[in-house]
Amino acid sequence: MTRHAKNCTAGAVYTYHEKKRDAQESGYGTNSRRIGKDSIKSFDCCSLTLQPCRNPVVTKDGYLFDKEAILQYIITKKNEHSRKLKEYEKLKKQEEAENFQKSVLEEQKRLEKFINTENNITSNASKIGHKIGNSSKSDSISNMDNGRDKELPSFWIPSQTPTAKASKIQKPDPTIYCPVSQKPLKAKDLIDIKFTLVKDDSDKRSLIVKDNRYMCPITHDILSNSVPCAVLRPTGDVVTMECVEKIIKKDMMHPITGQKITEKDIIPLQRGGTGYATTNDNLEGKDERPALQA
Repeated sequence: MTRHAKNCTAGAVYTYHEKKRDAQESGYGTNSRRIGKDSIKSFDCCSLTLQPCRNPVVTKDGYLFDKEAILQYIITKKNEHSRKLKEYEKLKKQEEAENFQKSVLEEQKRLEKFINTENNITSNASKIGHKIGNSSKSDSISNMDNGRDKELPSFWIPSQTPTAKASKIQKPDPTIYCPVSQKPLKAKDLIDIKFTLVKDDSDKRSLIVKDNRYMCPITHDILSNSVPCAVLRPTGDVVTMECVEKIIKKDMMHPITGQKITEKDIIPLQRGGTGYATTNDNLEGKDERPALQA
C-alpha cells in the first residue's frame, strides 16, 4: 500500500497536487495567488505615491492623494495637453496646405484634360485620313504606346508607389481625469482633510512605524483599512462610518463645530487596495504565462 503524502511517487494516479506543482514549475499556464496584507495600500497613503500623505487631500469621489503629488500630476497633464495641442495645430496647417495643393493640382488636371479633348476633336479628321492611307500597317494594342505608360502606376518607382491614407487628426481632449476613478478632475475640487493622531505618550516610535496612527475625533475609534471611514467636507475631519450613521445623521449636524451639514458634505473615503485587484472584493492576483496548445 502506498504512502498517503503530497510528494508520494509510488502511486499510479497523477494527483492534483503533482499536476499543480508541475504546472507551477513548467512556466506555462496562469499563476493565481491571494494577495497578502503587505500588498494592499494603507487607507492613509496616497493613491499615486503609495506613501503616507504629508498634506492629504481627497476628491469628490473619496480618493486620497498627497497634495504635492496630485498637483504635480495635474500640471504634467496640462503641459502634455499643450504639447499635443501645438502638434495638432501644426499637423492641421500641414493638412490644409496639402488639401489646397491637391485642389490646385486637380484643377490643373481638369484644365489639361479639357485642352486635350479640344485638340483631339480637331485632329480626328486628319488621323482618320492617315489611317485609311496606311491601312496596311496594323495599330498596336499595347497599353504602353502613345505616352500611356506614364499614366500607369509603378510599384518600383517611389514617386508612383501607392500609399495608405493618413488617419484623421483628432483634437486633444483638454479634460484632466483622475488617475484612479478616470473621472474629470480639477484642482479646485480637491478637499483638504486632516487625520486625528492617536495620543499615546508612552509610545516613542515614529508615526510611520506605528500600527495605530489615527483615530476618529468623535468616537476615538482606531482607523484602519478594515474600518470604513468618511470625510466631513466643512472641516475635513476623518470619522468612521459608524459615527456617521449613529451620531451625525440623526440631526445632520457637525458634532465638533455644530454647523449644519448635508449628504453631499459626507464623502465616503475609499479604502486601500492594490493596483491589479478590486479593492476589498477580489484580492487575488493572476499572472498570465504562455499556454500550451494541442
